[in-house]
Amino acid sequence: MPLVPMTQTLLAVDGNSLLHRSFHALLGSQLHTRDGRPTWAVKGALSQILGAVDRAGADAVVIGFDDAGNNHRKLTHPHYKAHRTAKPDDLVTQLALAVDVFWSAGLHVVIPDGLEADDVLATAAATATAAGWHTVVCTSDRDAFALVNDTTSVLRIINGGVEASPVLTPERLRLMLGIDPWQYRQYAAMRGDASDNLTGIRGIGPKTGVALLAAFGSVEAAFADVDTNEGRRVAEVIGKACVTKLADPDGRAAFWQNVELMTMRTDVDLGMDLGAGSGPGVLPIDARQVHDALAAVEFGSLQWLAARMLTSGTANEAVQPAVTAPDRTAVLAAAAPVAAVEEELTLF
Repeated sequence: MPLVPMTQTLLAVDGNSLLHRSFHALLGSQLHTRDGRPTWAVKGALSQILGAVDRAGADAVVIGFDDAGNNHRKLTHPHYKAHRTAKPDDLVTQLALAVDVFWSAGLHVVIPDGLEADDVLATAAATATAAGWHTVVCTSDRDAFALVNDTTSVLRIINGGVEASPVLTPERLRLMLGIDPWQYRQYAAMRGDASDNLTGIRGIGPKTGVALLAAFGSVEAAFADVDTNEGRRVAEVIGKACVTKLADPDGRAAFWQNVELMTMRTDVDLGMDLGAGSGPGVLPIDARQVHDALAAVEFGSLQWLAARMLTSGTANEAVQPAVTAPDRTAVLAAAAPVAAVEEELTLF
């Protein structure tokens, strides 16, 4: 059975994730334009996007960014990400520059009012499924694992770039974590997320979380056993100590708050119509527009690659014709390199 049963593929990119990763990975390059603008993170992220377009055989691309100045989750839960230090000035500059460069090149960028890039990814996946498309989510963030299903895969960017990164399907996620994708949000909510300043149920780590979900299917079922059966089954399967942890009201409150914060919205206005066959986000895009946008930030080395992946024509002699995208079924069915999968396993 083909891994990707759909006829067309939407690539949904986490712009913040790729910019942050490229900023730190390429910091040593200190790439700037001649007029002094820092560009190394923008160039690194664009390279990753082009590689992802190629690997996924994408027919359309949408790139999501956080609404940094008006985050509803932070407004309603002030502790959310409150421990994070201020972004370096060069990163703030390049986040803004990336949006300008991608838009100028004709790529479709969405910054949802009050929301985050994750909400763009979730909406893109839901929209694509409704349109009969497959979605490949491109991010380095684990939160996207909750989106994996029969029509949505996650290209999890790790060290080594796009080609060395695994494409996670339901089967691969089960193999890697021991749970189903639909259970991932509860798994993450139990554990908490230190990077977002979210505590979970104290004493419930990865192994216990997997064992609990394997035995009960959901955290609600485990809570119910504690409340109505004195936790006998929890004690039998997990251990008596876990009964106390699941009965703790502070732990339960943290769990449900995490579920709320980790739930991605699927109602963002993407401003694109996948059924139309053209318009915002749909490939190919205008070759001259791509060429001029990259020339403005002196990305000459990416000109040919960008034309090959994104356009159907040539802007000038320096821009080569586009080539046919590889068969997406064959590309996505190819197993990730063993080394990449092993690294992925160590990230948990």
